[in-house]
Amino acid sequence: MVIVETKNLILLTFTANAMIDVLNGKSSFLHDKTSYGLGKGWPINAYKNLFPYKISRFQSHPEEEEYEGIIIHKKDQLVIGDMGFKGGPDKHGIMEIGYSILPQYQGNGYATEMGKAFCKWGMNKENVHKIIATCSIYNHASIRVLEKIGMKKLYEELEKYYWELPYSQLN
Repeated sequence: MVIVETKNLILLTFTANAMIDVLNGKSSFLHDKTSYGLGKGWPINAYKNLFPYKISRFQSHPEEEEYEGIIIHKKDQLVIGDMGFKGGPDKHGIMEIGYSILPQYQGNGYATEMGKAFCKWGMNKENVHKIIATCSIYNHASIRVLEKIGMKKLYEELEKYYWELPYSQLN
C-alpha cells in the first residue's frame, strides 16, 4: 500500500511477506503491477538482521505492519531506504521514527523529504499525539535531517540526542 507519494519518492508499506521475499533472495517485488528493484546494498545489514523479529511480530500483531515502510526512488524505480514508526503509537500516542537511506542516495534531501511526509502521515493517524526520534551525537547527517524535519532536540544522554516533533511543525 502506498503510504505517501512525494516529488521524488514513493513510501510503501513493507509487509512481512515482502520481508520474507527479500530474505529468500528476490531482487525485486511487485506492488500494484509495478516492479521495484532493490538498490545496491539494500537492505543494510542492521535492518536485514531485524527481519526475523519483524516478520514474527507482524504475524502476531498485523496492525503494526502499516507503520513499516520502504522508500522508492521514483525515477530509478529502486528501493533506496526504509522507514518506520517502531510498532506504531504506544499507549500515550507516541511514535518513534527510524530510517535509513543507501549511501549513494544520501546528501540529496531524500531523508528530509521522506521524514516530512512520513511524519505528517503519522500525525494524522488516530491516537497519535507526538513523534519522537533518537540518534547518535556523532551522526551529523541524521541530526541535520531531524532539524530539517522540524524536530526539536530535547536532551542528550549516553551519547544520544532525544528529539520531539512539535505538532505545530506539520501544519
